[in-house]
Amino acid sequence: MILLTSRVKTLAIFAGLALLVGTAGWAFFQSYKPPQPIRIGVLHSLTGTLAVSERPLVDAVQMAVTEINARGGVLGRPLEMVVADGQSDPAVFAREAERLITQEKVSVLFGCWTSASRKTVKPVVETHRHLLFYPVQYEGLEQSPNIIYTGSAPNQQIIPGTHWALENLGKRVYLLGSDYVFPRTANRIIRDIVQAAGGQVLGERYLPFDSSIDLATGVAEIRRLKPDVIINTINGDNNFDFFQALQTTEAKNIPILSFSVSESELTNHPELSFNAHYAAWSYFQSIATANNRRFVADFKRLFGEHRATSDTIEAAYVGVYLWAQAAQDIGIVDPERVNNAVLLQSFDAPSSIISVDRATRHTWKRVRIGKTEPDGQFKELQASPYPLRPEPFPSYRSYAEWQQVVGEISEELK
Repeated sequence: MILLTSRVKTLAIFAGLALLVGTAGWAFFQSYKPPQPIRIGVLHSLTGTLAVSERPLVDAVQMAVTEINARGGVLGRPLEMVVADGQSDPAVFAREAERLITQEKVSVLFGCWTSASRKTVKPVVETHRHLLFYPVQYEGLEQSPNIIYTGSAPNQQIIPGTHWALENLGKRVYLLGSDYVFPRTANRIIRDIVQAAGGQVLGERYLPFDSSIDLATGVAEIRRLKPDVIINTINGDNNFDFFQALQTTEAKNIPILSFSVSESELTNHPELSFNAHYAAWSYFQSIATANNRRFVADFKRLFGEHRATSDTIEAAYVGVYLWAQAAQDIGIVDPERVNNAVLLQSFDAPSSIISVDRATRHTWKRVRIGKTEPDGQFKELQASPYPLRPEPFPSYRSYAEWQQVVGEISEELK
């Protein structure tokens, strides 16, 4: 609607000029062509178990695009979203990334949620020398010349979150996650931290997506072992199956620290409440700054008062602005050229100033620990005073040692 209104106004101006300058003006008016839009690819799951987490990220991109277009677009051209459904299937993500680049001719990709989907898209963007903005916190141990990682690296979420849990909730830990690369790798890092702190991992279980049998076994094991804290790396709507199963037992009072549950998921399930549910993110909707209040108000105005923002929503939104600023600076939207220019970008985001780290292609971000409130929001309990430099390969192991871990995880998943 904003684009149509802008074009109507532009045509009206030219029509007025034509009346003033006569035949020559009318010929110019007839030959005027609105600027061609810049097509950008948005690749997220709109169906399947991960849609509950990924659909809001499409809205985040839409919000940034709406704002940028209202200000004149990029290089005087409006942005046009080409949205593709990854269907919660890594193979579909790879296929759709290829189609968006080769057939739809998009200038950039914004997308993926799971590391499994990102890892299938990675060779696609590298082969085509294209550019992907990945907005989700993840396990690290990766760096691609064609990806900008706007979600948190391990030292910006997993590591500080685990340290906080051990210091504040207890050292007898149970690990529960979805059965794919992020939870298995995150739990390898968590085990290192627990061991260094003198703690104990009582159990470790992975749930295939949509597996009620494995979930029931996991809940029974938690009830038997009675850990001090459950560290949760389940992804998608399986989280709520787990929460619901746990809520009906005496284990409902065991603290949970989640790494993939945010406000946008929690507000969809007001029936679920826990006495001690925590999360580690870089952003919470409850951040009390003028910049964030504006961001939240604008999001709700576009998509409904019932909607909530989240860390991944902010990261997806920021990615669009980092790309747009880079393209505007160099005067071209060619992916290879923008890929270099984006390394110089910073953005005044709702959470703090977010800058791209040239050495790692990840972003500087703050760390926040929050406790779930009854309304699905998080009360901030602790925050780093400044953004942290990203370490996709945590410094307590060598790069070669981490590569060995990557190989071991790959073997586990075969």
